[in-house]
Amino acid sequence: MEFPSRKMLRIVVTLALILATVSATTVQQCKNKPFPLDVKIKDCEEPPCVVYKGSIAVMEVHFLGNNNNIKSITATTTARVLGMNLPYALPEEVSNVCRNLLYGAICPIDKDEDVTYEFNFYVEPSFPEITADVTVTLNDAQDEPITCFVVSCKIRKGATAAQMDGFLLDWTNTQ
Repeated sequence: MEFPSRKMLRIVVTLALILATVSATTVQQCKNKPFPLDVKIKDCEEPPCVVYKGSIAVMEVHFLGNNNNIKSITATTTARVLGMNLPYALPEEVSNVCRNLLYGAICPIDKDEDVTYEFNFYVEPSFPEITADVTVTLNDAQDEPITCFVVSCKIRKGATAAQMDGFLLDWTNTQ
């Protein structure tokens, strides 16, 4: 006979696994490169993912270490637009994967260590409103890929200043 608390624990674990599966975003595998365990893009389960200019696109990349004692991991991105692969240089605070590991993980990481990287990508207001296939690759210090994926993103206009005015408090009205 099972104790009620053990049965409840099984239910909670099962529900957590279902929720984790449901919230993962469908992404494509890069050719001849390791695939992440899963990728979660905020507000997107099925690409193309809509990202807004002037905002931050938030992704969690869940992956396994491919070697022991990986002390440095760098994120790189390219966008495939009109048949061309255009590299996009990330700021160091974003590209430094070790600084952005979640759930208490720290570098160095080891082979088969399960870690999650929070990738916060600022969508420049100057970006054109297009759909692009974005490739995200995490490389070790020897520039060997640890994981890689491709996701289709639609870049769209963000909130305008006029739209934002409705959300601001009127501090001049003293009544």
